[in-house]
Amino acid sequence: MMKTTNIMIVGVGGQGSLLASKLLGKLLCGEGYDVKVSEVHGMSQRGGSVVTYVRFGEKVYSPIIDKGEADYIISFEKLEGARYVSCLKEGGTLVVNTQQIDPMPVIIGATEYPAEILSELEAKGVNVDKIDALALANEAGSSKAVNIVLLGRLAKHMNISTEKWIAAIESSVKPAFVELNKKAFELGYNS
Repeated sequence: MMKTTNIMIVGVGGQGSLLASKLLGKLLCGEGYDVKVSEVHGMSQRGGSVVTYVRFGEKVYSPIIDKGEADYIISFEKLEGARYVSCLKEGGTLVVNTQQIDPMPVIIGATEYPAEILSELEAKGVNVDKIDALALANEAGSSKAVNIVLLGRLAKHMNISTEKWIAAIESSVKPAFVELNKKAFELGYNS
């Protein structure tokens, strides 16, 4: 029996985490896996935390990932990665965009953004794969492609050909944005 692989995608509303989870789900279904995708929106309309679960394997019964079960956490922002790191299993990987998006308590001056958050996670033994996804998305042609850059980075950890990832991108995004997203994926994969 093949084990189930658990991926959490965490970010802030408006960053494209839902498109990333749908694209990932489509790719995995195409690979013949049983796939469950569940979205937890939170305050996504107001820039709040957004979490998506993607589970795949031979047979998956529930879309929910509990603490200590995630093989991968894809974090669109550093603080969101730290917020959900307790869900990462021992030996799991946190793929994290090094971008900082200040939450409301920081914006209003009630607290400070933790400056060394990723170094602190690494010091605790967390396998952190850092990438400046925003810079690479801008290089690809749009800051909105951060989600696809992060999927490119995730692809390095998975045993699925880049050609299949590209095919999933081509069938998931609007035709006008295919080339931009293919470039964003390649930059994430090759960085």
